[in-house]
Amino acid sequence: MAQESVEVRESYPELDAFYDSLSDKNGALIPMLHRAQGEYGYLSQDVQLYVAHKLGVPASKVYGVATFYSLFNLERKGQYKINVCLGTACYVRGSEAVLEAFEKELNIKRSETTSDGLFTLASIRCVGACGLAPVVMVGEKVYGRVTPDDVKGIVDEYLGKAGEGNG
Repeated sequence: MAQESVEVRESYPELDAFYDSLSDKNGALIPMLHRAQGEYGYLSQDVQLYVAHKLGVPASKVYGVATFYSLFNLERKGQYKINVCLGTACYVRGSEAVLEAFEKELNIKRSETTSDGLFTLASIRCVGACGLAPVVMVGEKVYGRVTPDDVKGIVDEYLGKAGEGNG
C-alpha cells in the first residue's frame, strides 16, 4: 500500500525532542498527539501532518486516531472554557436558560469559540454538584445556583482577567 503524500509546512522542535526521548518509537502515535495537544492546545492540520511525517504513517491514520478519541481537539479552544451542566438536576432548575444566556452574551452557540479566542461554550452532563444546581464551570472554577441574570457578571469577570493579562 502506498503512503499518501504529506506536505509538511512547519517544524515543531518540541515534538522532535519528545519523539527523540521515546525509548519505544512503535506505538508513539497517541503519546505524540497528547504532547502536541499539550504544547499547542489542539491538533491543527499542520500538526497532524507533521506527526504523520515524523512517524512515517499515513495522515489518514493520524486523523482517524485524533477524531476517534474525544480527548483530542481539532479546533482551537478559547482561553476560558465555559461548561454549562445540563444534567437532570441542573436542567430542571433552569440550566438550559443559563446556556441560552451565555450564547446571547457571547454571541456564539454551544461548541463554538468567540472570535477573540477568549471563550469556548460547551455543555456537560453532570459535574456531581447537584445540590448547587444549576452549575456552570469556567475552567476548574465552579459557579452554583447560576441564573441567566448571573451570566454577564461571570463573563465580565473573565474579560477583566484577560484585560489584566492574567489569563
